[in-house]
Amino acid sequence: MRGYYFITDSNCSRLGNEEDVSQALKAEVEIIQYRDKTANSGDIYREAKTLRAICSGTKTKLIINDRVDIALAVNADGVHLGQEDLPCEVARRLLGREKIIGVTVHNLKEALKAEKATADYIGVSPIFATRTKSDSGTPCGLETLREIRANCKIPIVAIGGINLQNACEVIEAGADMICAISAVLTKEDVAEEIRRFQRRFEK
Repeated sequence: MRGYYFITDSNCSRLGNEEDVSQALKAEVEIIQYRDKTANSGDIYREAKTLRAICSGTKTKLIINDRVDIALAVNADGVHLGQEDLPCEVARRLLGREKIIGVTVHNLKEALKAEKATADYIGVSPIFATRTKSDSGTPCGLETLREIRANCKIPIVAIGGINLQNACEVIEAGADMICAISAVLTKEDVAEEIRRFQRRFEK
């Protein structure tokens, strides 16, 4: 896992989730996470099914945020879990070893717990202050990211307040992947903006 980690967000999207995902595929991202915190289950299922079809035949993995049931229903590549969602070990029993499970963590203790519970990667959040996710919590900062990197072997996705100006220092602190939702989805050319972040990994 390396590069830009794409998360949908219809609230700040200029183009809509379907077009955003198509743009992300154009930029050859490794992972797309479908996230919708407000829609009902039926609408989430239908959109997830559409996004699954768009990603079909590509190397990009489609991950569903929070909802193990939706991930199973559309045969997604995996699920991303928050601290208030199903425990990782329960999701693993439901999904099996072949599916990807990511877990959001905010400190070293949560990171070690997720790794022990067979998470495939951890999302360290938020690195910096962010307005994209209202319940993101207090920024953990680069020091926490470095601490987690020094003690965990699984890949790390960094998210929260990341932009083109600070992306390199986040990568240097140990992030294998980075996500910058509003910095990408609010732009006219989503694919090109993703590529700008991807190029930060070449430095």
